[in-house]
Amino acid sequence: MPLAKLIGRWAMHPFSKALPPLGDTERAALEAGTVGFEGQLFAGNPDFDVLSGVGPNRLSESEQAFLEREVRELCRLLDDHAIDQARDLPPEVWRYLREKRFFGMIIPEEFGGLGFSHFAHATVVTRIATVNVATAVTVMVPNSLGPAELLLRYGTDSQKDHYLPRLADGRELPCFGLTSPYAGSDAASIPDRGVVVEREFNGRMTRGFLVDFDKRYITLAPVATVVGLAFHAVDESRPEGERELGITCALIPVPHEGMDIGRRHRPMDSAFMNGPIHGRQVFVPMDWIIGGEKQVGQGWRMLMECLAAGRAISLPALGSAMQQTALYVSNGYGQIREQFGMPVGKFHAIAGLVAQMSAELYASDAARRFTAAALDKGERPSVASAILKVQLTEAGRRAVNHGMDILGGKGIISGPSNLLGVSYRQAPIAITVEGANILTRALIVFGQGAVRCHPHVLDEMAAVQAHDETALGKALIAHGKHVAANLWHSVFGAPVLGEPPEDLMHEARLLARMSAKYALTADLAMGMLGGKLKRMELLSARLGDVLAHLYLASACIWRYRVDAAPELLPFARAAIRLQLDEAGRILRDLYANLPTSGRRLIGALVLRRTAHLAPLRDVQLLELAELLRSDPRIVERLAPDLSEPAAGGLRDLMHAMELGAQLGDTAALNKVLRRTNSLEEAARSSPHPELALAYLKAADKVIQVDDFDGPPRTSAAGTVPGGDLSRPSATFAPPVPPAPPLSARRPERTTPPPVPAM
Repeated sequence: MPLAKLIGRWAMHPFSKALPPLGDTERAALEAGTVGFEGQLFAGNPDFDVLSGVGPNRLSESEQAFLEREVRELCRLLDDHAIDQARDLPPEVWRYLREKRFFGMIIPEEFGGLGFSHFAHATVVTRIATVNVATAVTVMVPNSLGPAELLLRYGTDSQKDHYLPRLADGRELPCFGLTSPYAGSDAASIPDRGVVVEREFNGRMTRGFLVDFDKRYITLAPVATVVGLAFHAVDESRPEGERELGITCALIPVPHEGMDIGRRHRPMDSAFMNGPIHGRQVFVPMDWIIGGEKQVGQGWRMLMECLAAGRAISLPALGSAMQQTALYVSNGYGQIREQFGMPVGKFHAIAGLVAQMSAELYASDAARRFTAAALDKGERPSVASAILKVQLTEAGRRAVNHGMDILGGKGIISGPSNLLGVSYRQAPIAITVEGANILTRALIVFGQGAVRCHPHVLDEMAAVQAHDETALGKALIAHGKHVAANLWHSVFGAPVLGEPPEDLMHEARLLARMSAKYALTADLAMGMLGGKLKRMELLSARLGDVLAHLYLASACIWRYRVDAAPELLPFARAAIRLQLDEAGRILRDLYANLPTSGRRLIGALVLRRTAHLAPLRDVQLLELAELLRSDPRIVERLAPDLSEPAAGGLRDLMHAMELGAQLGDTAALNKVLRRTNSLEEAARSSPHPELALAYLKAADKVIQVDDFDGPPRTSAAGTVPGGDLSRPSATFAPPVPPAPPLSARRPERTTPPPVPAM
């Protein structure tokens, strides 16, 4: 008997118990999308020639023109504070979005859309989000998972011809209802049901579904004119056991009998539209099923295949925008704001934070751009897109938190002058949607990655499903060789495959070795824990995080090659170092928590020769911070999507930074200002008094915060209402005339008069 068949026969029973049969929804999720460079990292053999082969991001002439003209003009219409207060976009912004076809970026030109690449689409969303997140969300939803993409991939010709032109020019505004009150992260378990019926519709007997549903958290629902809906289809005329047809997707026009758009949700009080949708006995003709009757029951597969790409675009764009804005704000405010006689950005505690933000931004934006390039080559990397969604939204939140710490009191006073407050409030939204990060790390990045990215697990599962002993034996033999190779590379060093950039050869060697250690660790965890690993989410999340950090480090090497920007070499090295340091720390934590005997010995063996992976030294962080302060071009390269808004604190900061760059060193000027307490006198001390005065006024505008009317005071005894609760309030003073609009009422510098000499 051949060895492979013998091994397969011996292993079939235990593997059949360890690998239960896959359900249709699990299979659809596992089979969705493709595997890219993350598969090589999971296997422990990253090839840097394959990495370089993805190529640079490219914009067509029309895409570049749209960014420079339409996107720039849109951003100049956006006042973040005014939109936040109004809790809606201004009518002129809604009109501009429709006229310029922002809702049709992914729709081909033949249907009246813009036909943009994934990279162009992501860049548009990122640039808008640096100015106003609510507008970015409003733009990204029609171009993300929803009716347009589903129609493009699965719709009938008549559905495409009817809806796509109307979606492209904004005559139709879509939303998509998947989440239910009792099915959030476990979206496949939605209780919404549609039963096959035949009834009179538009004057003739029509076959369709009678659907009951409750959906919530549906972005754009309050303003939608067409609702995409996911529900479980049921045919009660079929024999028992064959009645469940599966999740199905349909398009329902608004209004439609039985469907009600509910009251509005306000996610973290944001201005974008969101709300519930309810339906009772809603008739959905078969013609309204996306793809027609042949696609009944295929909705989950459709959604998973679309998410395989969609997760890599919209929410990572929001995360990148938060990082870019936070870095610009923190670095700029750190140069303008002085305490103890020096710019706060020079204090090591702040400089270290800003430097770390810059290194994280280099890595996360490298991964975002690398994945967009892969998408534009036709890949649909489901695991990599989940990595991006988690890592960039978390990085965005960290960056905003750091920025708020640096701004201090300036950051916590609401008003038009606030720089990061709205982003701080809205950061949890991106963390939560399209698969909460706490779920995605464990169940998608590693749970799906362990099957899709591993070179042999999928073959083993297929052999068990087919009860093919020979195939299982061959897969296990190959798996054993794979484990042995990674053990050797973990202990004695891994080869560097391909040719990474010479400047980053050392980092590439570290990455190759860490990839081998990760691959071996993943195999050990799966082998020792088997099916229990799926439920041990603290461990599987760690395994997912290590893969994510290796992916970001790899993207840094790709970015340095395609950017050809040697001035960013310190940031590339720092970014890779941070990612590899974090991967090593997580692996050590994982071995410390494996519920198996001998874990310390195994961990010591696998992780030997990783002691050199230490966090960035203080001196390295301070060098990065000095580069950021001294060379504005560095910040421009790290935050290329930062856009200028209509008004507000960000625009004020941009203006002050421009004037400061023209003026040069402002240290002497600020020294005179501290001594004289007079903007005019300080300006006269400069060789360029007019420019100096303009800068000092602009800087003062950045430092000041907004104030608002307080409660009215009484005219008697100078008490305020509520001061004495035992007696009624006295007569109130006449009402104060209304103040001018906040956006027009700018704060002015107020300083105490000099103390007179005694």
